[in-house]
Amino acid sequence: MNNWEKMYRNGDTHWDKGEPSPGLLEWLGNASFVEGSSILVPGCGFGHDVRALARAGFKAVGLDVAPSAVFGAREQTPAGFSGVEFREGDFLKDEPFDGFDYIFEHTCFCAIDPSERDVYAASVAQWLNPDGFLLAIHYMLPPDEDGPPFGTNREEIVRRFSRRFDLITDWEPSSWEHRQGQEQMFLWSKKV
Repeated sequence: MNNWEKMYRNGDTHWDKGEPSPGLLEWLGNASFVEGSSILVPGCGFGHDVRALARAGFKAVGLDVAPSAVFGAREQTPAGFSGVEFREGDFLKDEPFDGFDYIFEHTCFCAIDPSERDVYAASVAQWLNPDGFLLAIHYMLPPDEDGPPFGTNREEIVRRFSRRFDLITDWEPSSWEHRQGQEQMFLWSKKV
């Protein structure tokens, strides 16, 4: 049993706010995208962001290494809710079961061990279609080794992702009150 599964089973899901990310909702209210575009949410937890993306018109898939998270995401999804799917899997190790137009991640990068961050960036490129986009909200804590969450900064994010992606823009998104000023949102396009 992995550590994430242990936390879900023990009800230690303090990161779960019971609603979609405010930054994602803000982006969905202002962004232009092709309805029906596919999007993957690694580390989806109970699926709040996945359902918000499906409501906005994406074909959304949530992926998580914790079976209890996937079970909870399915259980919290109303019957008849369309455009959403939840799968158990390891974003860093599994072969992609499909290519995606977008990947959205909300603090998944800060949840993995810093030694796997280059693997994470490579995995994003592997799961994305050739003309795909990465939309990411990073938790900007001072870099440390005592996580999760493991801290990061803009310089590290740009360094790790810019080999495979072109940065379109980044900004401070809307956030929960206790995270105001601690999150940064990035939109990247996959290099051809």
